[in-house]
Amino acid sequence: MSIIPSSVLRLLDRLRASYTAEQARSRMSHRAELTPQRSLRSSRETDAASIASLWRQLQAAGVATEATEPVLADTQTLSDAAAYSANIEAMIGTLKLPVGVIGPLVINGLNANGAYYLPLATTEAALVASYARGAAVATKSGGVTTALLNEGVLRSPGFKFAGLVDAGLFVDWVTRNVDDLQAAAEATTRHGKLISLEPMIDNDIVFLLCRYTTGDAAGQNMVTIATDALCRRIEETCPIKPLHWFIEANFSGDKKASYLGLLTGRGRKVSASVIIPGPLVEKHLHVSVDRMMAYGEMANLGALLSGQLGAQGHYANGLAAFYIATGQDAACVSESAVGFTRMERRGADLFISVTLPNILVGSVGGGTGLPSQSAALSLLGLKGTGHGAALAEVAAALCLCGEISIMGAITAGHFASAHDKLARRR
Repeated sequence: MSIIPSSVLRLLDRLRASYTAEQARSRMSHRAELTPQRSLRSSRETDAASIASLWRQLQAAGVATEATEPVLADTQTLSDAAAYSANIEAMIGTLKLPVGVIGPLVINGLNANGAYYLPLATTEAALVASYARGAAVATKSGGVTTALLNEGVLRSPGFKFAGLVDAGLFVDWVTRNVDDLQAAAEATTRHGKLISLEPMIDNDIVFLLCRYTTGDAAGQNMVTIATDALCRRIEETCPIKPLHWFIEANFSGDKKASYLGLLTGRGRKVSASVIIPGPLVEKHLHVSVDRMMAYGEMANLGALLSGQLGAQGHYANGLAAFYIATGQDAACVSESAVGFTRMERRGADLFISVTLPNILVGSVGGGTGLPSQSAALSLLGLKGTGHGAALAEVAAALCLCGEISIMGAITAGHFASAHDKLARRR
């Protein structure tokens, strides 16, 4: 028996069957004849002319066909082209992604309160149907209770010093000049507030964990610009000079699942819950409360043994579809989809809750002003100023609906058949 892992042996077998050593070297060596002589050139502003210019260059490069251009650069896209200038570079068109809707989802929240219809953009069959089922069960149970628990978007500049003593002196200086640094940061924004400045020393390196509130925006760019101003103020006025510094030293958890985000939050921390009466569990999820509890116990063990950050079923599914539909930064799903789902028996009924510490959404800024995303937010009733907190609560309620449905499907033994019916036999 070989001590080489079987996966390695299978890979080598496939490679040997496909290439000789010389063929592999030839395929993977530099080929000057394939190096383009000129990079694509694009205008700083987006309009119909700049889009047409890029298509001419793609045609000259031999990668565009007559059938490709009108699909991506359709008449409506060309008409709306200027609206995309602040959101993309080298634009050649728009993608048409199917958008479904679920609702009404009743939410009884501190900020989101009422019946909502949620747009979800996805190519995954069964996703909208699953979340719709969860929303129906939650609404029949009296609605989802939600609360925004905390908020604060993080940026973490890092400073390198000659030694530990200088690092300590730097932290001492920061604590005595925090008002000036706060003013420098907040001078860059009308809506952002620096609410916490926490130094962390690792010998000769100091991280400054800067936490901001960002109004109704998700605030990623806002906090970056504010923190840059703070750091440049340090550079100008601090007598302890760092050897070098960086605006983001990979400590904040930006677009990454992290223990820091799990414990302290990055963005908006929201909790959502519902108590589903036992008869509704059996009628709509086709399973008993006891069997749901048995699954929850096993699923939490699986999360623990596999080293998950948090313990939940599939927050990323709903968040990705919701973020894309409403103009959020889809990459933030990597940190937003961290949290905990809990199930408890409450008498004859089933209590389910979700807590997500890193929901990064905004009702203004980013992609929320683009034509389709603006329309989706209008459908939701949360477009524009004053709705950022409510949008975060809706996102958490959506995740709760997804947990209800997927856990019910797995527990009842319907998970595979539902995907077979909706995704493969249409």
